[in-house]
Amino acid sequence: MTYTDLHIHSLVSDGSMTPEEIAAYAKKRGLSAFALTDHDNIAGDVAAEKAARELGLGFVPGMELSVRFHGRKLHIVCLGFDREHPAFQKFYKKVRASKEAKIHEIVSFVRARGIKITMEDVERFAYGLADRYAIMRYLVSLHLYEHAQPLWDNYLDPAVHALGLDGIIEPEEALPIIHEAGGITSLAHFHKRIGLKGMTRDEQEAAVAELHALGLDGMECWYPNYTEDDRAFAAHLIETYDLLPTAGTDFHGTNRPEIDMGSGLGTELAIPGRIFSGVTARVKKFIRPKQEEME
Repeated sequence: MTYTDLHIHSLVSDGSMTPEEIAAYAKKRGLSAFALTDHDNIAGDVAAEKAARELGLGFVPGMELSVRFHGRKLHIVCLGFDREHPAFQKFYKKVRASKEAKIHEIVSFVRARGIKITMEDVERFAYGLADRYAIMRYLVSLHLYEHAQPLWDNYLDPAVHALGLDGIIEPEEALPIIHEAGGITSLAHFHKRIGLKGMTRDEQEAAVAELHALGLDGMECWYPNYTEDDRAFAAHLIETYDLLPTAGTDFHGTNRPEIDMGSGLGTELAIPGRIFSGVTARVKKFIRPKQEEME
């Protein structure tokens, strides 16, 4: 049996490992293939792809895209697209512009909440141009909390909301462009607050049906803290709407230490290689693992 993980973050967004370290850790964990899915950023894909190739691992380039849907924030895992495609490049510039906007103002907002922070501090933690994640990485370095999430809850998300930066990307714009660039789209962690949490099951199903009509290809059939009922409901939606099953741990390294790559919350490796094969059968860009058979 071979295993994969198609939802992983590096320090390009809010993980703790470099893209090269991600590939090396995937090899150590016994994975045959993985995807790098940094938040609204593809800057680590080239390095991760090169490292995966050298290690004989399968690889799918990716990005976890933030969208607004009926007033909710959703995360859409985008996989296997051609990052050089002109339509994608134009769209990606818009995505990045929103993430890099008003950084000075966000820094001032965080400083006003009692944190010692300057633009020079943030720029030391930038991966390319300074963005919200550079601010987060600086805040992580201050060891204010054991996890990174309270940094978003207490500083970054309130700043983003106060400055009117909540997001301008909608599924009806994003999904067709990922398709045009040869990729697929999958709803991440439908059960979470950044997702469909708080809706009834009927409301969640209606939302997934609407997203599917807009071009959503799949959804995560496995996620570390799905309940048995969540898994059963995801399986129902996947079968009912002929969705492509994807799966991943949402690995963040030491920024979410309870979640390990490939296994999630301390369980044995759980995501079979056929999930990788199902994705790569429908996308343009990927690397096959050395093992040709992905069970």
